[in-house]
Amino acid sequence: MNYHWNWGIFWELSPDASGTYLQTLLYGLRWTLATGLSAWVVALALGLIIGTIRTTPWVWGVRLGNAYVELFRNIPLLVQMFLWFFVVPELLPASIGTWLKQLPNSSFWTAVVALAFFTSARVAEQVRAGIGSLPRGQLAAGTALGLTLAQTYRYVLLPMALRIVLPPLTSEFLNIIKNTAVALTIGLMELTASTRSMQEFSFQIFEAFTAATLIYLVVNGVVVLAMRGLERWVAVPGYIGGRSS
Repeated sequence: MNYHWNWGIFWELSPDASGTYLQTLLYGLRWTLATGLSAWVVALALGLIIGTIRTTPWVWGVRLGNAYVELFRNIPLLVQMFLWFFVVPELLPASIGTWLKQLPNSSFWTAVVALAFFTSARVAEQVRAGIGSLPRGQLAAGTALGLTLAQTYRYVLLPMALRIVLPPLTSEFLNIIKNTAVALTIGLMELTASTRSMQEFSFQIFEAFTAATLIYLVVNGVVVLAMRGLERWVAVPGYIGGRSS
């Protein structure tokens, strides 16, 4: 059986009359970027807070932070996605559960929440490791200068720790964009789901997934270049890879 190649398929109209197949892929890309970026903002904020708390002298804060990380890091993302979408609304009071299920674009919001919690646990571990890698004298120096614990973290520890963990945070940013593909299982028409839709309608499987692969490569390439530029911009000369003057 010979495969019939047709690279012009992208300019043909899709059966759902929503536009060309190329527009279908771009529509999916829009949802992928919206989901990934929204989840990343939440994950970064939560990860910073929880990762920082895990390095403080607050025993119960550390325990709760550790429990949070172990919970969300060790449950597969697919399972978490199903739990948030199918199970959580049933556990809440009926009125709230019904509201969640009838929420416009509910699959989008569910994907954002699931990705945010899953990734925040990984970010928290990166932040904890970054703070832990700093010399202990920095905390003592901040205290000696009369700074409170919160001020020492804000002005001394976190600025340097975040410079250290920028490369692993770049990897997490890339992962969250790629992990949006899991959201197709709850009905979100992101890039992978749109690609499957194109393949099922046109039967041009190789063209569809080649295009999706290239789009993912371009998006992630832009992220890598942007994060490398950020690393150079915030680098301290002579410290953590910073160029000495």
